[in-house]
Amino acid sequence: MIDPDGYRPNVGIVLMHDDGRVFWARRVRRDGWQFPQGGMNSDETPEEAMYRELHEETGLLPDHVQVLSATPGWLRYRLPRHCVRTNVRPVCIGQKQVWFLLRLTADEANVRLDLCEHPEFDLWRWVEFWYPLQHVVSFKRGVYERALKHLAPAAKRIVDVEVSTSDSVP
Repeated sequence: MIDPDGYRPNVGIVLMHDDGRVFWARRVRRDGWQFPQGGMNSDETPEEAMYRELHEETGLLPDHVQVLSATPGWLRYRLPRHCVRTNVRPVCIGQKQVWFLLRLTADEANVRLDLCEHPEFDLWRWVEFWYPLQHVVSFKRGVYERALKHLAPAAKRIVDVEVSTSDSVP
């Protein structure tokens, strides 16, 4: 499903440990690390898509997490020109995402990357809240920054996460 502007509706998931660190995963057969994310089906709300993607990519169920916050609307990023598949119609030029901050309430042993037929990730770890900004693929940095800045106040209510200003990010 691609919107008229060429963006694929998608959800992003920032899964937070009680100590403020966040779930960071490596894509299968790649060296790229990222937050869980995935496309929405046409019959899904962002929250329904988030829970489906959470289970597909991490094995976690709704009762394993607590929703702390979500972005109020879409955050967009464009794909680099070499990643746009112009031979497919409609052409997807990027993603528009609703981001969710989730708190892990279950034991981390419930994280399973191998529950679906085609796993997205092959390795994961906990990293500091702002770590992904310096380590995600460059074309996603802007959307990660906007998402984390929006979600940081909700994270701070749980743990002492530094809330950056709009001028600088740690």
